[in-house]
Amino acid sequence: MHTEAVAGIVDRVVTRYRRDPTCMVQILREVQEACDWIPPEAIDRMQATLGVPRTKIEGVAGFYSFFYTQPRGKYRVLFSDNITDRMLGNKAMMDRLCSSLWVERGKVSEDGLVSIGKTACTGMCDQGPAMLVNNYAVAGLTAARIDEIAELIRNKVPLSEWPAEYFRIEDNIRRADILLGSDLKPGDALLAARARAPSDGLMASNMRSWREGLPTGLSGPISMLDEIKRSNLRGRGGAGFTTALKWEACRNAPLKAGLQRIVVCNADEGEPGTFKDRVLLAKYADLVFEGMTVAAYAVGATRGFVYLRGEYRYMLDHLNAVLAHRRRENLLGSNILGIPGADFDIEIHVGAGAYVCGEESALIESLEGKRGTPRNRPPFPVTNGYLDQPTIVNNVETFAAAALIALNGGDWYAGIGTRHSAGTKILSVSGDCERPGLYEYPFGVSIRQVLEDCGAQDTQAVQVSGPSGICVAADEFDRIIGFEDIPTAGAFTVFNATRDMFQVARNYVHFFQHESCGFCTPCRVGTSLLKNLMDKLANGAGSPYDFAEIEKLNQLLQSMSHCGLGHTACNPVLDTIAKFRPAYDKRMMQQDFTPAFDLDRALAAARQMTGRDDAAAHLTTETGGEA
Repeated sequence: MHTEAVAGIVDRVVTRYRRDPTCMVQILREVQEACDWIPPEAIDRMQATLGVPRTKIEGVAGFYSFFYTQPRGKYRVLFSDNITDRMLGNKAMMDRLCSSLWVERGKVSEDGLVSIGKTACTGMCDQGPAMLVNNYAVAGLTAARIDEIAELIRNKVPLSEWPAEYFRIEDNIRRADILLGSDLKPGDALLAARARAPSDGLMASNMRSWREGLPTGLSGPISMLDEIKRSNLRGRGGAGFTTALKWEACRNAPLKAGLQRIVVCNADEGEPGTFKDRVLLAKYADLVFEGMTVAAYAVGATRGFVYLRGEYRYMLDHLNAVLAHRRRENLLGSNILGIPGADFDIEIHVGAGAYVCGEESALIESLEGKRGTPRNRPPFPVTNGYLDQPTIVNNVETFAAAALIALNGGDWYAGIGTRHSAGTKILSVSGDCERPGLYEYPFGVSIRQVLEDCGAQDTQAVQVSGPSGICVAADEFDRIIGFEDIPTAGAFTVFNATRDMFQVARNYVHFFQHESCGFCTPCRVGTSLLKNLMDKLANGAGSPYDFAEIEKLNQLLQSMSHCGLGHTACNPVLDTIAKFRPAYDKRMMQQDFTPAFDLDRALAAARQMTGRDDAAAHLTTETGGEA
């Protein structure tokens, strides 16, 4: 592509984003989609049009795994390498495509047409093996489909002309409750919230005073916040922080002149085994957007973002269409539902393959067009978030629940679930079961009940909440899903008795090592050392010494890592050592320490090829000492 053409693409994209450097991630994404990669000429043009140093642009592009500053082909194929995809035969599928197209794994074909590699998890665990082609998801892969895709690539058929069924993603809703069974009509929750508002004249005056930091008598938003308090709603992203406390802190945060409050929906569900947010956005986007608007009403926010993980790029047009419809219906924009001063709108920002951006402060950094490095806290986002403005960040499922609370009231919601865990929880069930998919239960359901419902048999373990969660063994299946026992972001991965739990843990460790952002040395080095130890065990060179080293690494990562990724990196190893020790013991061929790298063995092939097998003996004789 000529320099002039690249410059034209960059100019169009940059203009559409108002020459705003905080949109850097979106600008890079759209330029790459037009050019197939991010060429040096594009970076030159961005530097000139955005007024941003080249090093910063390159730094952002280099942080995200879905950005390429070297050609990766017209077709960029990434096979999902989650543990469930491995269980379903992703390696054979990848080898088949590589063989058919004469491409080495992880490389670009000689003609520059295609590259084939791996990515951690595509959010398609219920219908794998799956892959991404230019960031568009293709699920339910079979040998026949792989052959068809190879032919399409070989014939250079544009992605837009591929059969539509290749890109069909199933919802697989197996058990619905208040969220997945919701029939809420767009605007219903907002109308219920409006019913608690004062007169329009007073509302307009109060809204202006609130945003200027002056005293108000805002009974409507405060009443809405009280309903959230009574509901006992807690965040559904895994941490379980009380939603009302977060919203109230944002509402009460001082607001400097010219700034505004922000609502952010975290749709970056990168935890392997989780895919509930994918279905909520695909099937119940109005419910999620309504919940965001309720939150904006309660805290006085005027701007909202959905941070959509890069693997869900295929949903972008659908979500923008839903937002456009809501604007036409006066459910977004100025004076929503005729309430003067009730102004709020939502933008979709697409991520670019960085698991760490699921952490709220890293997500905000990415929204600001930066590398997704977690921030030091305090200050917290509720006072100093997006562009230093008061910001709430909640999970997709949390906002969906908030919409129903606005409609039905906090007491109704608090009456569902358990005393300490109100409401329902959506579980993303995958792995060794007959009916993978989404299961929504009131909090308090047992692991055993879920296993029965999904058709799991001869189960030896369940990994709840992904690699950073907890591995539950068979003697614990009567434990319940709830904040008082087993909290979860939603992943529920089933392993039957034929699975090697060591290899499960090893896969998770490789995931953490790959996804470490590299900001802090303890995590960057610690996850790499942990990976090396697990690989050493896999190669049969393990010893009891290695278990002590894993314990030391855990203490180091727990106490010194910058964010939660490092804190939880050892969890899958420690859990499986404690509960499935034989899977590790059979790999310990040594009782004494054995180094991970054997220099003599590494050089053996070279000595044989050069005919110098006796080199060590000669050296010993000639020097009169040890080789």
